[in-house]
Amino acid sequence: MSAARPFGVTLVAILAWLTGLFQIIPGVFALFGGDLTYAIVAIIVGLVTIFVSLGLFRGSNGARIVVTIVFVLNIAASLYVVFAIDGGFWTAIWSILFPAIGLILLYTAKANAFFS
Repeated sequence: MSAARPFGVTLVAILAWLTGLFQIIPGVFALFGGDLTYAIVAIIVGLVTIFVSLGLFRGSNGARIVVTIVFVLNIAASLYVVFAIDGGFWTAIWSILFPAIGLILLYTAKANAFFS
C-alpha cells in the first residue's frame, strides 16, 4: 500500500487544479470575444494543467516531474525579470517564492514516499 497523500502535495494539486480552471474561464470568454487563437491556447493549457493536477492527487510521479519542470521554468523566468527589468523586483520575488514553496512541498520525505 502506498503512503497517504501529504497535505503539501494536496495543496499543490488543489492550486494546480484551480490554476487550470482559471486558465479555461478566460479562454471560454475569448471564444465569444473573437480571439480564437488565445481561446484555444488558454483552454488547452487549462485542461493540461487540470489533467496534471489530477495526476498529483493520484500520486503520479510523471505529473510531479511535469510540475517540477514548470516550477523551475517559472523561477528561471522570474530571475530574469529580477535582473533585466526595472521595477519588476517585488513581482518577480513573489513569482519565485510560490513555485519554490511548491517544489519544497513536492519533494519532502512524505511526498517522496507518496510518489514512489
